[in-house]
Amino acid sequence: MTRWSAALTHAGIRSPQLREDYDAQRRLVRRFDRHAYLAARLLLPSRFHPLVVAAVAFMHHTDELIDSGDVNTRQETLRSWSHQVTEALHQGSDKSVLRALADTVRRSQHMADRVRDFLDGATVEAAWTGFRTEDDFQAYVRRYSLPALMLTASLFAPPPGSGRDAPFHQGCLKLIEAWQRIDHLADLREDAENDKIGIPLLSLAEYGLKPEDLRRRPSADPAVSLLVRAQADLAGHALGECRTLPDLVEDEFRPFVRTLISMQELRLEALRRAGGAVLEEDEVRPSAVAAVRVLARQTAVAWRMRRR
Repeated sequence: MTRWSAALTHAGIRSPQLREDYDAQRRLVRRFDRHAYLAARLLLPSRFHPLVVAAVAFMHHTDELIDSGDVNTRQETLRSWSHQVTEALHQGSDKSVLRALADTVRRSQHMADRVRDFLDGATVEAAWTGFRTEDDFQAYVRRYSLPALMLTASLFAPPPGSGRDAPFHQGCLKLIEAWQRIDHLADLREDAENDKIGIPLLSLAEYGLKPEDLRRRPSADPAVSLLVRAQADLAGHALGECRTLPDLVEDEFRPFVRTLISMQELRLEALRRAGGAVLEEDEVRPSAVAAVRVLARQTAVAWRMRRR
């Protein structure tokens, strides 16, 4: 793995203040999503490490800000934060997460647009109280989840007009749809306890379930198992539609994109094995051995490319 200080230099980040700002975001991302952090550091070209870290840290910080309180509080928090972000991009900021973001925007051609798309879509998250229909879920994915993914995916997206940009965007949509469904299944126990279930109410009703049933029915209840299986099948179908994504990016980004997809496949396999027991387990995780195997295989591919 390239030293972090070297990655900052490779990205052209030489200001001591900015290096400190990026390092603060690195520590944040490493703490809340160590696996994604390791994948980025091992598989992406080193010049992209700081930019990806800054984008992920900003996304996480925003999500945390608008994830607590009632709807009015979350919406007001988002309005204030959006103003701070706009000000940071044009005038500077006293917050390290925004200084790193502003520098990343200056270095990345399309990042300013992606930041605005994300903040516009965050209004959906700030107002979210659950989904009634599958269409509600799909609208959420398109308006919020996809712009969140594109904060980082835009850094290695095919250029506009290349003929690969539209398929790439569609592939990212299917990847984040699958990812979101997997998250909702993995978090089902916690979400049920907090009355914030990410599965549409009409999807629950198909199996005779209501949100409160997920807090009191045993995990062995056939209806719960059938619900988990159906949602897992939808996630699997979406993953199947994004497997061409690695072929749409430049060679140096393919190991990272393959790993993103493979890790979601492993998570999905673990959820399928758990079935209704997702309501009993604190966290359903893929096999550590399988995850390490994927990461090791793609790391070897990435290093072979760099030695050419």
